[in-house]
Amino acid sequence: MPRTTAPSGSAANDGPSPEQTPVAPPPIDVVIPHRPTEDVLGVITGTFLASLGLYLLQCAGAVTGGTAGLALLLTHALPIPFAVLFAAVNLPFFVLALWKKGWSFTVRTVICVGLISLFSLVHPRFLALGHVPLVYAVIGGNLLVGVGLLIIFRHRASLGGFNILALILQERAGLRAGYVQMAMDVAVILLSLLVLDVPRVLLSAVGGMILNVVLALNHRPERYRA
Repeated sequence: MPRTTAPSGSAANDGPSPEQTPVAPPPIDVVIPHRPTEDVLGVITGTFLASLGLYLLQCAGAVTGGTAGLALLLTHALPIPFAVLFAAVNLPFFVLALWKKGWSFTVRTVICVGLISLFSLVHPRFLALGHVPLVYAVIGGNLLVGVGLLIIFRHRASLGGFNILALILQERAGLRAGYVQMAMDVAVILLSLLVLDVPRVLLSAVGGMILNVVLALNHRPERYRA
């Protein structure tokens, strides 16, 4: 019988071509950081969603926790725009962020606070909501703020204030950022009893819990490290 020879360049003689060579996936414990463009888009998306949620709460006359909630609360007592109050309330926390988290985190946080203030001026110009039902605003607004914060956290930034304390305590003491934030938010919501009626404060407290449950369930460093 004539001997069969493999054609030149076949897999039998030359092995798999580079195009056919499988590429092994990176090990599970390898962290792939976000690219700069991803960080920029993530920060813009997160701050837009969070500021839209705050706008819903403001239209309904509700409050929430954190320095954003504190700024909303102050708008009921002072004739100063939310954008100015939010930036002013966060100034002391920028020092803490620089001390504990470094320049990169602090700069990102300053940018996030600035974007929230900017978007809070933009939303009323393009979205004249007027009166928003309180229950809808509390649920929808806090869900938007929670998702926005989640995106911001995952791009190594924050909205300043209590977010910085919550993240530091989670990293240094192992406490869940969402639960730490919840405890501090309760204090802000209780302060709102000074200027708001009790039913509105109670609904705002429910909204604060919704926001922080979103963070507690989803912001898990052991699950997401990029």
